[in-house]
Amino acid sequence: METEINSKKRALINTAMRLFYRKGIHAVGINEVLKVSGIAKKTLYHHFASKDDLILACLHYRDKLFIRWLKQQLDAAPPGKAAVLALFDALDNWFNNRSEELGEFNGCFFINASAEYSQAESLIYAACQQHKAHVRALIKSHVDCFASDENKSNQITDNLCILKEGAITTAKVQAKLSAALDSKALAALMLAQPFRQTGL
Repeated sequence: METEINSKKRALINTAMRLFYRKGIHAVGINEVLKVSGIAKKTLYHHFASKDDLILACLHYRDKLFIRWLKQQLDAAPPGKAAVLALFDALDNWFNNRSEELGEFNGCFFINASAEYSQAESLIYAACQQHKAHVRALIKSHVDCFASDENKSNQITDNLCILKEGAITTAKVQAKLSAALDSKALAALMLAQPFRQTGL
């Protein structure tokens, strides 16, 4: 019975995640999630007290999925600079629908969600912030391999995150699917500068 319940909960999250990501959160009602998933309303409310609870579950699910995917992409390269640059190759694969784990590219789910729930006190907004912090920490773990000074490491990491976010937005809003590789070239130039300045 527990396995069946868990499978229905997973089905609800997977269905809602696909719909929210493709259409937008406000555009998708609970009834549509139920219709597409084929699961009864009573079962949904057994697992989720409200639509907001379902949204938070989707954000948590996507966060775990994305971080696992990105970690695998970065770990496939040597630690440090090569892994940092591999970030942009991973993004290029995502933008061009070559990463099955993430599904068809429709921008960043967390950027999209935070735009719909922009109040600072919103738990949904906070979940979006937490995801970005998780991604930043993963990137910084590789920057730390070649930037021993903490201030410099934070500076480089912040700049890489700005390039990453810019690439995602450009790929989505302007449909420029080369944005990740364009940003990779800028990242390579940026990474060369601290080496000369700090002697790393």
